[in-house]
Amino acid sequence: MKNVILFGAGFVSKPIVDYLSRKPEIKLTIATKYPEEALKLAAGNSKIRLFPLDVNEKDKLNHVLENADVAVSLLPRSFHPIIARACLKSGTHLVTASYVTDDMKALDSQARAKGLLFLNEIGLDPGIDHMAAMKIIKKIKLEGGKIISFQSICGGLPSKEANNNPFGYKFSWNPRGVLLAGNTSATYLKEGKKIFVEKEHLFRHKKIIEIEPLGKFEVYPNRDSLHYKYLYKLDGIKNLFRGTIRNIGWSDTIDALKKIGYLDETPRPEFKNKNLAELLALLVNHGDSKKVMENTAKFLNVTPNSEIIKKLDWLELFSDKKPDVEEYSYLNILTEQMSKKLAFKKGEKDMVILQIQAEAEFPGHEIKEISHTLIDFGDSSYSAMARTVSLPVGIVVNLILQNKISKRGVQIPIFPEIYIPVLEELEKSGIQFIKKTTVKPYTLL
Repeated sequence: MKNVILFGAGFVSKPIVDYLSRKPEIKLTIATKYPEEALKLAAGNSKIRLFPLDVNEKDKLNHVLENADVAVSLLPRSFHPIIARACLKSGTHLVTASYVTDDMKALDSQARAKGLLFLNEIGLDPGIDHMAAMKIIKKIKLEGGKIISFQSICGGLPSKEANNNPFGYKFSWNPRGVLLAGNTSATYLKEGKKIFVEKEHLFRHKKIIEIEPLGKFEVYPNRDSLHYKYLYKLDGIKNLFRGTIRNIGWSDTIDALKKIGYLDETPRPEFKNKNLAELLALLVNHGDSKKVMENTAKFLNVTPNSEIIKKLDWLELFSDKKPDVEEYSYLNILTEQMSKKLAFKKGEKDMVILQIQAEAEFPGHEIKEISHTLIDFGDSSYSAMARTVSLPVGIVVNLILQNKISKRGVQIPIFPEIYIPVLEELEKSGIQFIKKTTVKPYTLL
């Protein structure tokens, strides 16, 4: 019997719990500080053990990892190094769906010395995007092609039927992470030129794209695309872009909220007795909350009946309601309002879109445009986001337990021994790409 410890019982955990619990040779333990959530996931399955745990309880953490073959962390990435250090002590492999942090990178040599694999970035984005990208890139290179342009874009959205609010977006998790991601700078490559986007201007670099058969969406840059030039070995590439997909209108709205100051994390205990209108009035430099809508429109240089103002009104930011937050900051207040107003209702389905496009030149000057598009919808069992984030994790855990992955140290899934079997297993589960190749006519310049 193989022992797997799952840290976290959040919204993406159910698919991996179901996948691993169907394997007769795997004994699964869910370690979480929220045992009521774990009970729901276990659903009476006697093979699943529950272990109440706060990861910061060092002795209990070390205890639960005793005799564990693989640990999985679906907790926020700040907890991963804590778990990783405990895994070094217990001799346990570790798998996460999160980006590799500097703290995690620092454990690479120790993991290698212990013969352990700490595999990260094996969710959706990052995760399936890496694996699909590497498969495309490898095929192009094997055929003698040289990649000129590369684009990878991804987004989780409400399905068409559930897209029924002014924001064109919904959350089944805490909005804080999405909002903070909108407060970062970005870098990409365009016609061989490095384009740096200040965080203040992130949403002003959006572009409109069409994804068949769904229609038009907007895309804005996602952090440092140039990092992938080296990661994917895209030497000589002219255009390189990684982006986030949203319904049209999202970028302008979040840009306005950012301009007003709602992405500010500064603690504001003095806000305790103020209502939402009064707090917004402070941001737009007008103390009169009775005219806050008019003054906000003036601050944003829009009319009071503009779409932006209507959206802020729908979010109740002009209301006399008091924020329901434990710690006062403008970011926490916005997060709370979005949690209330942009939540999925019972029975509503989400949608995941991941598209990878490459343009390559082949011998004889033939230019091919290759497009692989993944469109996945939630169903009565799982959300699309939960399935596409945690199923790859579950699949790779099973591969590790079968000794089918030789890599050791801190890694991401860019190697054939990982991405080929994982993509094949995902395809069996219905998570597959629509593939299209177009040959462009070659013209002499």
